Amino acid sequence: MLWDVFPKESIAGGAPMNVALHLQHLGLDVKMISKVGDDKPGRKLLAFTEKYGLNQELIQVDKEYPTGSVIVDDQDKENIKYEIVKPVAWDHIQWTEDIEKVARNVNAIIFGSLAAREEESKETLFKLLETPVLKILDINLRPPYYTADLLDRLMTKADILKINEDELTLLANFYDLPNQMDAALEKLSELFSFELVCITLGSKGAAIYQEGEIIKHPGYPVKVQDTVGSGDAFLAGFVSKYLAKESPEKILDFACALGALVATFNGGTPQYNDEDIAAIKSSEPSE
Repeated sequence: MLWDVFPKESIAGGAPMNVALHLQHLGLDVKMISKVGDDKPGRKLLAFTEKYGLNQELIQVDKEYPTGSVIVDDQDKENIKYEIVKPVAWDHIQWTEDIEKVARNVNAIIFGSLAAREEESKETLFKLLETPVLKILDINLRPPYYTADLLDRLMTKADILKINEDELTLLANFYDLPNQMDAALEKLSELFSFELVCITLGSKGAAIYQEGEIIKHPGYPVKVQDTVGSGDAFLAGFVSKYLAKESPEKILDFACALGALVATFNGGTPQYNDEDIAAIKSSEPSE
């Protein structure tokens, strides 16, 4: 959890926090594991998440390191660039009895690669990933904070993988995947025994590879304000419908609609309601 620092304003963000807030907004019981600094930005982040009703019992406060921030270059709305400041508080998340206790009683754990860029948080993450529950990896690659070895370890722990087109290209280089997307997803799924692989395709929608079948959704056309948090909203929509045991088609339809809706706002965690999602779904999907 961190502040996205734009040229004109700072917006609360970070992919894990965005996903957590959207899941909370969708009615799921969510607990987030993170760390903020003992500083004004940290207190503001805690106040921000409290406003959404997010449980804060596993959010730690660091006396030494500052609250996380990202410098955002949003000149190209379709290809936003980030400079992720370090070192910061969330690099030093400690394993606690409270985390261990909560982890034993959850339905799913959602995690990414960025939390493993420093040793302390990486150790905590891999302890968490020993928990025998559904584990969903939003790989969320941010150079230079990953290696082939780290991705291998993370994907070995995951049951479900969520990636985008650029990330598939990178994984194709690491694992010598076929050029064709469907075949690449199939091989990746076989290599790591994933239950499911989901790929977001930007304005072209998304696809799921599961048990030898590929299901695609063309996405919903919207007027984009910015794409910050759109993929996070997509993932929250995906997870909510997956845990509800909906069909792959319904999962994709809802996730694409929610991702498209969030792209019509500035920032990654706008306020919205069921009618707003329904309005997106009532429009014709992209061709």
